[in-house]
Amino acid sequence: MSPSETRPVTRIDTRLAAVRAEGRPALVTFVTAGDPDPETSLAILKALPKAGADIVEFGMPFSDPMAEGPPIQAATLRALKAGQTMAKTLQMVRAFRAEDDGTPIVLMGYYNPIYSYGVERFLADAKAAGVDGLIIVDLPPEEDDELCVPALAAGISFIRLATPTTDDRRLPAVLANTSGFVYYVSITGITGAGSADPTRVAAAVARIKGHTDLPVMVGFGVRTPAQAAAIGANADGVVVGSALVDAVRDSLDGEGRATVKTVAAVADLVGALSAGVRAVRLQPTG
Repeated sequence: MSPSETRPVTRIDTRLAAVRAEGRPALVTFVTAGDPDPETSLAILKALPKAGADIVEFGMPFSDPMAEGPPIQAATLRALKAGQTMAKTLQMVRAFRAEDDGTPIVLMGYYNPIYSYGVERFLADAKAAGVDGLIIVDLPPEEDDELCVPALAAGISFIRLATPTTDDRRLPAVLANTSGFVYYVSITGITGAGSADPTRVAAAVARIKGHTDLPVMVGFGVRTPAQAAAIGANADGVVVGSALVDAVRDSLDGEGRATVKTVAAVADLVGALSAGVRAVRLQPTG
C-alpha cells in the first residue's frame, strides 16, 4: 500500500487527480523565495498558477546549495542579499494562500535552515502558512526520523528524489515514507546541466512505477515547451526550475534589481511551458 492511500487527501492529491482527469502531464514550476527581492518574489509566486503552473516549488534560500547549478546558486545569493529568511518565506506562502487555496506549494531546499529554525516550530508554522509538501535534498531515508516522519505526522507530504543511480534495491527505501509524488531527477549532476533524454526518462519512470502508485514528476534538464512536452508524454508531470530562474536573472537591471519586465518574463515562460504540457495527451491508466 502506498503512503498516499493511508493519509488524508491533500492539495497535491487533488490537483494531480484533476490534471490526470484532463489527460495531460502536470507542470511543476520552481522559483527561489526572495529572488530578486521579497516584493517581486511574492508577485512571481502569485503569477505562477495564473500562467499555468499546477504545483509550485518554492526554494528555501541556503548559503551552500550543493545540488544546484550556477543559475539557482545565483538566485539564492540574490535572495539572501535581499534579506530573505525562513520566516519571510513562510510569510510569503501565507500571503499567497490568502488569494489561492487550491494550488499546492512545496518547499524545496536543504535541512540546515529548517534545523536552525527548529523542526517542531517549522512544521507548525509551515502547516499554518499553507505549505503542502517538502523536498529536502540532503536528508536520505536513513534520516527519516529527523524530519520526514514528523512532517508526515503534521500533515505535510515528504517528497523524495529518485535518480538514474537509484536502482531497484534502493528504490523501496526511497519510497518507504514518500507521499504526494516522486521527483525523478532525469540527469546526474547539478541543476541546469544538460538536457533530459525522453527515451531514458520513459524507461526510468516505468521502472519507478513498478514500485509505487504515486505520480512521478521529472525534473532537471527541462527548459523549453518542446522538452516539457516530450518528457511529459511519459511521466505524470515535468518540473522546470533553472529556466525560470534564468528568466528572472535576464530581466534584472545592471545592478541586479527587478524591472517592470521581471514578473512578466517568468509568467510568459510558464505560459509557454503550460501550453506545451497541455498539448500532450496521456494514455489512460488503471
